[in-house]
Amino acid sequence: MAVPVGVAGPALDVEHFLADGFDLRQQLAQFLGLSADQLEQKLPQSTEDLAALHPGAFDPDQAGSFYEETVGTGHLLELAAWHLGSADYIADTLRLQASFARGQVLDFGGGIGSHALAAAALPQVERVWFVDLNPHNRAFVAARAQSLGLEAKVNCLRDLSDPALPGQFDTVVCLDVLEHLADPAAQLLTFAERMTPSATALLNWYFFKGYAGEYPFHFDDPALVETFFRTLQSRFLEVFHPLLITTRAYRLMA
Repeated sequence: MAVPVGVAGPALDVEHFLADGFDLRQQLAQFLGLSADQLEQKLPQSTEDLAALHPGAFDPDQAGSFYEETVGTGHLLELAAWHLGSADYIADTLRLQASFARGQVLDFGGGIGSHALAAAALPQVERVWFVDLNPHNRAFVAARAQSLGLEAKVNCLRDLSDPALPGQFDTVVCLDVLEHLADPAAQLLTFAERMTPSATALLNWYFFKGYAGEYPFHFDDPALVETFFRTLQSRFLEVFHPLLITTRAYRLMA
């Protein structure tokens, strides 16, 4: 049964995530038409399979089409393997989100939907707007929301130009996304324009390709990074939280 807007959903708490990623394995196997054994065989090699789709230098001008078209369902597998293998890290970001999320929530580049689903289950959240370029990600998150009875509180859309979106959001969640954007500073400005005066943004970034090139899809150009930090520090004020994680909370500069 669907959960009405403004009402708490199922108990998608941190313990549930740590136990099974909110039923992630079962839902992903069903969505991809795989047996449990087939899924377990694909998950360990998913990161290498994704990297093989784009050998060589990553062209910033092709980033959008790469994530929207080229990766297909490979991104689902890679993200699932990461969420399951880094559950403690993800769990802390869910704890942080539970402290700040309220009202109209934007989950930008939300991937497999762990944060969108957890937010939708919170009684203080009215609706979650899951925005992701990849059509397979959107379809999977919509299916997950329906299986958990959260479809009335989760909307899945391609981008921020969709007229169905509210003009402003009370919470913005953008995790492990900004380093994949060709112009992350511009994205910060877009967030600022779409945040209510009392809104909170939960953000992180990692502008580094790794010591051995293990993050080939991260942008690390020094000029891009400097522009990002200048924009961040001119428009946002950090809000303290006690969790020792890379994700930070921000409100708009007065």
